[in-house]
Amino acid sequence: MEIVQRQVGDVTVLDLAGKITSTDSDGRLKEKVTALVAEGHKKLVLNLSGVPFIDSSGLGETVACYTTAKGKGGEVKLVGATARIKNLLVMTKLVTVFDSYDTLDEAIAAFK
Repeated sequence: MEIVQRQVGDVTVLDLAGKITSTDSDGRLKEKVTALVAEGHKKLVLNLSGVPFIDSSGLGETVACYTTAKGKGGEVKLVGATARIKNLLVMTKLVTVFDSYDTLDEAIAAFK
């Protein structure tokens, strides 16, 4: 999995490409989010448009990102999830945890 960081105003966007699994991600996403939060980045968007697949380890890592940011007063929003990933979020009831948007503009506008 590749992670590309960019700023859109005061929002940090992480463009993700590749599978988020125990073997493909190897905890890098959580490490990246932890480092960003420690640097003071509080508004984070995970752009999933380049992610074709997430397994249970990947979901756990994504939840860990959310928990890490929330614990430091930050927020994590999702954008660009495929239909398969959206269904997975519904089945695991994580749809009630994450704010998920179809476009980056919607995700950025949702920060208060």
